[in-house]
Amino acid sequence: MTTSTRIPSTEVSGAYGAIVKLAARELMGRVPDSIGVLWQHPAVMKDAMGIGRRVEAWRELDRELATYAAMAAAASVGCGFCLDLNYFMAHTRGLDEAKVREVPRWREASVFTPLERTVMEYAEAASQTPPAVTDELSDALLAELGPAALVELAARVSFMNMSARMNVALGITSELFADACGLPPLAAAQSVADGA
Repeated sequence: MTTSTRIPSTEVSGAYGAIVKLAARELMGRVPDSIGVLWQHPAVMKDAMGIGRRVEAWRELDRELATYAAMAAAASVGCGFCLDLNYFMAHTRGLDEAKVREVPRWREASVFTPLERTVMEYAEAASQTPPAVTDELSDALLAELGPAALVELAARVSFMNMSARMNVALGITSELFADACGLPPLAAAQSVADGA
């Protein structure tokens, strides 16, 4: 499904490759084409996936808020792969799909609570270069979420930025995970790059 990555895909092989393929099939139902791109440097892929697993184990921030934040960050960077994968993962975790699909246009959508909007505003602000998080925005979230959840929010957004920017730079685009399980398309936003 990856159309034109900037680095060619290679065969994922060996004992570690077999583990990667098995994990991908268990998580996503298939091995994404992008794995072959990242397999060009297995240590980078292994470490990035390891960090991702650790991030997913954090529990101070509500799961839906964490998903909205990650997707808002991905949308601001323009990573169609990240949006598609997180939408698919939200579906498999039983999150509110109607809300998740609206994240790319959260400012116009009427389905989000004030707290959810503030979390996505934070994710977008933290994703700008340079970051544009204000004291007021941080103070509002600190009061609503507490310090541990705010630290987790900042870290989750930072990790999504690393992943999203790497994918965009490598030319990795949506692999249509959401389509494969029959989810309606993500809402379109003018600020989201094609491929979402």
